[in-house]
Amino acid sequence: MHAAGVWPHLTVVSVLDILVVAFIMYEFLAQIRGTRAALILVGASVAGLVFYFSRVFGFTTLNWLIARVFPYAAFIVIVIFAPEIREALARLGRRLTLASSSGAEAEAYDDIVMAASLFSQNQTGALIVIEREIGLRTYVESGVSLEAHLSYDLLATIFRPSAPLHDGAVIVHGDRIVAAACFLPLSMNPVLSTQLGTRHRAGIGITEETDAISIIVSEETGGISLAVAGTIERDLTVERLRERMGKLLRRYVPPTPMPTAIADGRGMDESETEMPMGSSDSHLKPGGER
Repeated sequence: MHAAGVWPHLTVVSVLDILVVAFIMYEFLAQIRGTRAALILVGASVAGLVFYFSRVFGFTTLNWLIARVFPYAAFIVIVIFAPEIREALARLGRRLTLASSSGAEAEAYDDIVMAASLFSQNQTGALIVIEREIGLRTYVESGVSLEAHLSYDLLATIFRPSAPLHDGAVIVHGDRIVAAACFLPLSMNPVLSTQLGTRHRAGIGITEETDAISIIVSEETGGISLAVAGTIERDLTVERLRERMGKLLRRYVPPTPMPTAIADGRGMDESETEMPMGSSDSHLKPGGER
């Protein structure tokens, strides 16, 4: 039997049409996974089922109400999913310029390594979360939206103890800092060392719930830690941090000269300000990380 007899209306254009629709649906679902928009989509699905059964069982009043609301559904969807639509278009643009964007992201992540080195030298507490496949929009909304290009200078400015955004976490997506001063879930793992303070537990907690990567710098010891999949690697050297990030993010992070400590001890001195509850490594743990 010929294929044309089994699929009489299947053409190359039809196959291409199906693939395009499947791609759009996949990208949409990938964008809303792990965000509040997923719950909204569930609610919209329930509303669609209500509409279907109202037509089947002949609910006149409900049909009249839905008929009045339905013309505005497209505008409602655009308003609700505006952030996801923007992100999907941005992702499409990044894919169309893959070669240039991959180099830009490699430079951006090297800035994270440089910033971690500076924070370690000055014993400045910092928490940087790198988003991967699972969206972190819920946690982004808990902080201050930035949508700024990721750079060493910006990270150093954000985590200055005197800066208003130094508390909480910075969330990075691609080569962008999407938000700062974000609240993260604390890990409740009883096996964790009692020397780990709130910052480290927050860095581990976000990796327990998502596939994100956390880079944590202790303000007590200046130690650099990396958390992924609910586990933490402590006291990493700068070179080891660069190596681990390159492996986890599957991209080459080139070596670069590390910044030196500020000579006069100002700017990143932890004694200039005391971090309030919820951000200090040892605020909730007497003795902290000695």
